[in-house]
Amino acid sequence: MRAVRILLVVALLLGGLLVAADRIAVNIAEDRTAEGLKTSQGLRDTPEVAIQGFPFLTQLADGDLHDVRLSIAEFPVEGSDGKKMTVEDLDARLRGVRLDGDLTPSKAARVKGDLLVRYDELLKATRTEPQRVAPGLTAAVVGLSDGGQGRIKVKVQPALLGQKLPALDVLGKVAVEDGKLRVRAASLPDLGVKVPEETVRSVTDFDQALSELPPGLRLASVRPDDDGVRVTVTGKDVDLSTW
Repeated sequence: MRAVRILLVVALLLGGLLVAADRIAVNIAEDRTAEGLKTSQGLRDTPEVAIQGFPFLTQLADGDLHDVRLSIAEFPVEGSDGKKMTVEDLDARLRGVRLDGDLTPSKAARVKGDLLVRYDELLKATRTEPQRVAPGLTAAVVGLSDGGQGRIKVKVQPALLGQKLPALDVLGKVAVEDGKLRVRAASLPDLGVKVPEETVRSVTDFDQALSELPPGLRLASVRPDDDGVRVTVTGKDVDLSTW
């Protein structure tokens, strides 16, 4: 009986050491991946990386990580007309991550994530400078906010001969089209004079690109929220070598 107890104690100790070694290894891998992302993507803050699944060492030996979670607080992108923007709260889940010879992530079979574009960042794509829409009449977009029921509220500021008129709220539909965020007014504002629809839409409607996201990710869907639009991004067979 004593020999059995000794064997059980030894087994428990070895098991504990293996678990500890596994956790140490996964922590090292997470830290190195996070630091690599911070450097390669020019991030201000170090992202959070969490490698799921146990044991990690068997995944490492196979060169295949089943499930990796990635969180980036702020990510610089390029918007329409080359304007610099910042997206926030990029949370992504990477499935089937292959490792290359030096154990660096090389490809992910599937990626799905969400990010936030705040309304003040999205505003950079709009006509914030007064645009002539009729003789003596100009209009400009001065604000964006949640319009409820899946729409964006576009605040338009008209001016007659340089004098501001009461601001108008326009509800717009937002969708992902041609790889961009596209906002289109559901109904046009009454500017007090007859103005061609295309002229009004040149103010109320706009597209916003999100270039320089991590390579391989594409915009899949979007929904307005209280503080901005929430965008879902996806990717298949994503090359991680440039991340």
